[in-house]
Amino acid sequence: MPQGQPTEVPKDGLTTRQRRNRPLLMLHTGEMKGKSTSAFGMALRGWNQGWDIGVFQFVKSAKWKVGEESAFKALGRLHDETGEGGAVEWHKMGEGWSWTRKQGTEDDHASAAREGWAEIARRIRSERHGFYVLDEFTYPLHWGWIDVDEVVDVLTNRPGHQHVVITGRYAPQKLADAADLVVEMTKVKHPMDAGQKGQRGIEW
Repeated sequence: MPQGQPTEVPKDGLTTRQRRNRPLLMLHTGEMKGKSTSAFGMALRGWNQGWDIGVFQFVKSAKWKVGEESAFKALGRLHDETGEGGAVEWHKMGEGWSWTRKQGTEDDHASAAREGWAEIARRIRSERHGFYVLDEFTYPLHWGWIDVDEVVDVLTNRPGHQHVVITGRYAPQKLADAADLVVEMTKVKHPMDAGQKGQRGIEW
């Protein structure tokens, strides 16, 4: 969009302010790194606006410690102590299916994923948070563990003013069609192409 101006304004009866401030459903997908990083950057902006932030990580192991988690928990403590910014909750949903080997069957993992989604859906219906990060949420959708139609219905009919950003590869087309913003991260070059593993401060 040149100079931040929309190229087209729909005749939907909304004022400029109403259209500008409507809650968004956003999707970051594709094979390249940066999907979660971008989502957490948005959440950081939301925290600065005083929004209640809810982060729900799927797939990554409960033992996996990412820098964003430590930073956001610190921001949550700052809010609790001073009132600055917004409240923060960080949850690891499911059992960490793809990055580490965990005990239990695929049915166990699928059940854990569904329980995680059910908790998120309850929070959305009760307007618990102002900004949701559903990190790596595309994977249980892709694997058929969670019903895509149900997810789209809950997200597109969410009440109030709740922003939602979803990250992960293999996003279902129905989710992409429902989203207001879709980004596909495309790899041009990556250090792993030269045999380099992930490093502190860059990958975690």
